[in-house]
Amino acid sequence: MRRRLLAPLLLCAATAQADEGMWMPSQLPDIAAQLKAAGYKGDPAELADLTRAPMNAVVKVGGATGAFVSQDGLVLTNHHVAFGVIQYNSKPERDLIHDGFVAKDRASELPANPDFRVLVTTGFDRITDRILAQARGKQGRAYYDAVDAATKAAVADCEREAGFRCSVANMDYGSDFYLIKQLELRDIRLVFAPPEAIGNYGDEIDNFMWPRHSGDFTLLRAYVGKDGKPADYAADNVPYTPPAHLQVSTRNVQQGDFAMLAGYPGTTYRHRMASEFKNQIEWQLPSRVALFDGLIDTIDAAAKGDKNAQVAYASQQQSMKNNLKRAQGELDGLRRSDAVRIRNTEETALLAWLGKQSDAAATRKDIDAAQALLAGAMATRERDQLVSSIRGSTQLLRAALTVQRRAVERAKPDAERESGYQERDEALIAGSFKQVQRRYDAKVEKAILAHLLAQYRALPAAQHLPELDQVFGTTDADAKGKLDALYANTKLGDETVRLATLQDANIAANTDAMLVAAKTLLPAYMRLEEESKQREGELLRLRPSYMRALNAYSKSQGRAVYPDANSTLRVSYGKITPMSPRDGIDYRPLTTVQGIVEKHTGEKPFDAPKALLDAIAKGDFGTTADPVLKTQTVDLMTNLDTTGGNSGSPVLDADGKLIGLNFDSNWEAVSASWYYDPRYKRAIHVDMRYLRWLLAKVYPAPGLLQEMHLPAE
Repeated sequence: MRRRLLAPLLLCAATAQADEGMWMPSQLPDIAAQLKAAGYKGDPAELADLTRAPMNAVVKVGGATGAFVSQDGLVLTNHHVAFGVIQYNSKPERDLIHDGFVAKDRASELPANPDFRVLVTTGFDRITDRILAQARGKQGRAYYDAVDAATKAAVADCEREAGFRCSVANMDYGSDFYLIKQLELRDIRLVFAPPEAIGNYGDEIDNFMWPRHSGDFTLLRAYVGKDGKPADYAADNVPYTPPAHLQVSTRNVQQGDFAMLAGYPGTTYRHRMASEFKNQIEWQLPSRVALFDGLIDTIDAAAKGDKNAQVAYASQQQSMKNNLKRAQGELDGLRRSDAVRIRNTEETALLAWLGKQSDAAATRKDIDAAQALLAGAMATRERDQLVSSIRGSTQLLRAALTVQRRAVERAKPDAERESGYQERDEALIAGSFKQVQRRYDAKVEKAILAHLLAQYRALPAAQHLPELDQVFGTTDADAKGKLDALYANTKLGDETVRLATLQDANIAANTDAMLVAAKTLLPAYMRLEEESKQREGELLRLRPSYMRALNAYSKSQGRAVYPDANSTLRVSYGKITPMSPRDGIDYRPLTTVQGIVEKHTGEKPFDAPKALLDAIAKGDFGTTADPVLKTQTVDLMTNLDTTGGNSGSPVLDADGKLIGLNFDSNWEAVSASWYYDPRYKRAIHVDMRYLRWLLAKVYPAPGLLQEMHLPAE
């Protein structure tokens, strides 16, 4: 693969901080001195080549990260990343969530949900000129459409080679664009999952907390066809042979050791405008907390006493709980760091500096125009969030809306269709429809809609959408009657019927109640989408002026610049580090199995399995025992820079060997997606010594240890 450095991103590597920065691999040669000073023993230039180890062993798993750990396609990721796979294979009579799973051989490995993917990055090339060629000189929706068309064309060209999934990454808010080519592995199987009481020990009480005692890991395996190419699930598929895999370390780690993480962080907002920081803290985060809190309580009440419903919504609820706690932690952290004031001060200094530059007038005009657009979007923010949640929190309604939107898009040439509805997306749509059956319950979905619609009806009348009022009514009584009728008169809950809609060439004439409702609702969703695209097109055109000013100003101040995260491969580095979050509290960076016993109550979420407690009591820790602590470690903490999407990211030592698996941040650092505070930013990882001990002594999997070239003791 061709390696392209980020010329437009102004770097001042001499002042890079080891504990801050989600660096693009192509930037690492520029900060080689800092990497070496921190303790890295390899060649930083090799880290810039995504076709070489260790970077080519790091993969995108679902919406997060993982890594190959054997030559036979074994993938290590988090229990919570693979939770949907575990839930998909669980039934009340075979509850893999509660009991865990160990495949006795490869024939016993269980298929993942049909839309679950592992993506292996094979190409990463700058194509900014190609993407912006037809956009220059345009504004608003026209600018958006030009970028969108060029993006789709680049993706289509890239995907002419079968088996690959391509995308275009937007760097620095429209300043730069990169074409990413990824091998799409579609047959993924469950190999090993600890019981939930290990993989999610402490659940939401311990989430984002330290000290932590969770074995948050799962092993999957990627399969391909006999020809070695990506294929859908088939019993006679063969394990995928990755270009490289990571070796799990067998050495003991300690405070102060070098650590480096590679993964696919979702999104950070550190370079957003001060007004956006203010909106995030004063409205977005409080409203998000209230939204998730209400949805969790609604599902709990609706599924109470129904084991099938509880299993069906386990994955969705787990995600909501995580998002709720994250939002609350982010809000607390941003307030603690006084982020609004600090960001305002920084932006004031930036604009003062800009005013002294020769091109200040044109740049300032773009910045002011962007600010006005952002202010305008705030007028309908409550409605837009609720209408999005009405779709996003449901299964059947979302499926029906997908069917109707798909029918609209199929009337267009493929290149002009909305992203998500092109021919390249057909398999993913079908896969999502197949898993609805295991993640849906009519009474729960009705309760979710009733809850969200009650909030929607409380909005000012001017913000109401006539299509929603027509389908769901304008009073509580109307809504109940209409929801009861809607779900009583739909057959989309049947997988065969649901999948058949994807082949129905005359879906507009289908009289299924849910499809009729979706047909009525679709114009409202498309109208809001049109408004969003108009605004996003202008912001895509205007934001680069802000970013150019910010980058130039940062360089003038002697600060390094790395782009906000956007789900592309990034690297952070630092050390295994303690923390002192408050006066009189000092945390060491390693936890042990003694903490599991201390927390154990016998009831969720501190219901450690008997097999684990017995093994701890026996004290047979073999070669995985920490020589200083004289017992078995569980988790470790570093100062690595991470955010959502980094779940499942491998943590490497100075020699590039795997010492940890990232799964969380501390409560004080949740706000790091917006504002980095070095006093508090920590990342939490499963210590690989704990994984080795569990596989050797607690839930024996000698075949897996042998496959990973690890001792059985």
